[in-house]
Amino acid sequence: MKNRCKRYWLWACLAVLLLLGGAVWGGASYLLSYALVPERGTDEVAQAWEAQYRDYPGMQEWHDSLLSVRALRDTFLRSDDGVRLHAYYVRAARCGGRTAVLVHGYTDNAVCMMMLARMYERELGMNVLLPDLRYAGKSGGDHIQMGWRDRLDVKRWVESLPILFGDSLHVVVHGISMGAATTMMLSGEELPAYVSAFVEDCGFTSVYAQFSKELRERFHLPAFPLMPVASWLCERRYGWNFREASALEAVKRCQRPMFFIHGDLDDYVPTAMVYELYAAHPGPKALWVVPGAAHAVSYRDYPMEYLQRVKNFLGIEFRNKDGAGRH
Repeated sequence: MKNRCKRYWLWACLAVLLLLGGAVWGGASYLLSYALVPERGTDEVAQAWEAQYRDYPGMQEWHDSLLSVRALRDTFLRSDDGVRLHAYYVRAARCGGRTAVLVHGYTDNAVCMMMLARMYERELGMNVLLPDLRYAGKSGGDHIQMGWRDRLDVKRWVESLPILFGDSLHVVVHGISMGAATTMMLSGEELPAYVSAFVEDCGFTSVYAQFSKELRERFHLPAFPLMPVASWLCERRYGWNFREASALEAVKRCQRPMFFIHGDLDDYVPTAMVYELYAAHPGPKALWVVPGAAHAVSYRDYPMEYLQRVKNFLGIEFRNKDGAGRH
């Protein structure tokens, strides 16, 4: 009788463990698909242009002026693993060898960065390149890479600039949200000497930290055990994991100047993250915590101050590099 009871409890415990394991596996698989392979609309580019016209006065006139002289162009390249990647570019009339690479955020596309393209091209007189990251816009790819593998694609775009523009002596990489995380992840790589500076606007510290925060707030679930399992599944399926995708670790290796921007009311990528990132950066740096700004709207809310602060930061860094190059 006792042996029969023991066997019963053993099988019951095993069944519970299997059910829990299945639930964790299913939840982790759902989390991975939910975060990295969201449903895409067929008219995402057109919708992005409509949002630009709505949120940024004068944007449609600027866009029309580029189209009238065929100044807004498309370019493509192949990634190291054969994926076809797309970017828009605009050659400034008198740029003095300066180019801005603008990196968009999560579930966005390159058009969502056109307000900054206008700022750099019209106000700062710079060439602009706006890549579509994978699984966005006109680029290929089977999932969102959260900036980690994107850093290598953006590096390829940066390396293509002298061929594309012929005069890119100074390059700034400027990203918003996931694009800011991409920018920071890129900053830890070996890059051409003509990359002068980085601007990151409301980027997260790491994919693991950001997803854990979203899991807690959206689904009211703890990070363990779903996050480790989802990270393992991501590595098995896509070749990278959530912990290695760290902007925080990358900025620790960055010696080039970086301008950190973050809204003080950002509850999507918590404002606290920017202080950790800023403290970790060992090189020249500046910080602007924008009063009253939520996530990724600092330029929309303070366009003139945003322009002036970026202009001042880049002016100092470009002059420093020009001076160093003459010695």
